[in-house]
Amino acid sequence: MNLTIRPERVGDEDAIRSVTREAFAGQPHSDGSEPAIVDRLRADGDLALSLVAEEDGRIIGHIAFSLVTISDGAADWYGLGPVGVLPEKQRRQVGAQMVKHGLRELASRGARGVVLLGDPAYYRRFGFEHDPALAYPGPPPEYFQRLVIAGEPPAGVVRYAKAFG
Repeated sequence: MNLTIRPERVGDEDAIRSVTREAFAGQPHSDGSEPAIVDRLRADGDLALSLVAEEDGRIIGHIAFSLVTISDGAADWYGLGPVGVLPEKQRRQVGAQMVKHGLRELASRGARGVVLLGDPAYYRRFGFEHDPALAYPGPPPEYFQRLVIAGEPPAGVVRYAKAFG
């Protein structure tokens, strides 16, 4: 597989929308809003880091990171998601490579940490863990996880960008 991970460029929007729609279609945890969330993050200026995975010039994956706020005032924390890979390209480490690339890029920019809502069994491999001191009301708490890149872990309630609703 000839995979390249690069920043989103102008003109990638339709391919990102399509990949995201296909990646989440029929998933029990999805309400189908993920493509619109990415579009709103972009339109609102809240898409802090947007990466695509390309195979032979075709976009097959996308990952988004946006700033989050934490009630204790912790700065430079980001939310990971949505992340999606075309169904026929899944289980080939494309998502994992995008996550690793994104985390390295955020660390190089001085990020303190990343939060996400996702499968603990999957994200544990990247160092994410549930922290009872950090809350995101609604979903089962164990699915809300954090990765500290630098400094002390924050404590409080996390709010995502308004694109998430």
